[in-house]
Amino acid sequence: MNEANNAREALTGDRAVDGPFDDSEANRVRPYIDLGGIKILPREGLNLRLEVEEQNKRIVAIGLDYANSSLQVQPFAAPRSTGLWDETRDQIREQITKQGGTVRENQGNLGVELIASIPTAGGEGAAAARPARFVGVDGPRWFLRGVIGGAAVDDPAAAAQIEDLFRSIVVVRGSAPMPPRDLIPLKMPSTPGAA
Repeated sequence: MNEANNAREALTGDRAVDGPFDDSEANRVRPYIDLGGIKILPREGLNLRLEVEEQNKRIVAIGLDYANSSLQVQPFAAPRSTGLWDETRDQIREQITKQGGTVRENQGNLGVELIASIPTAGGEGAAAARPARFVGVDGPRWFLRGVIGGAAVDDPAAAAQIEDLFRSIVVVRGSAPMPPRDLIPLKMPSTPGAA
């Protein structure tokens, strides 16, 4: 437990320099794609998907396809005094285990992460498993969760590109009061000249 806390503290110390960034730390002259609760730095080869909840048409996650990999991100409000990543990891581990998957903790370039094999329904009823990495970073009054799939799960070169993409994200928490664990509102992109 001490090692995990030290790793989180080390990453937290670097977070303001290496990212992901708080809106107050973002470079104001960069051409970010504004998605409300987060801003994404455009780059060649990056495809963006909005993941929408069917019932109320609310955007619940941003999907990014890049470097033969996928990165799903969600920004959440967090308490001022403590982060959410330790607790969230436990919940993810429990959920995947209940589904019959496997999860192990790993010290990665983004701090403590989960490496998972998630059961999926294969063709003709056959069971299959999808590998994924779960990453999270606690910021000032926010928490950014990422789910990495594709080549970046086990290819170091692809992983470095996806980790760089994750680190370049800017979280826009805003000053309005929000209960911890609430999704910070996301919106359709509005940026001139961004692809």
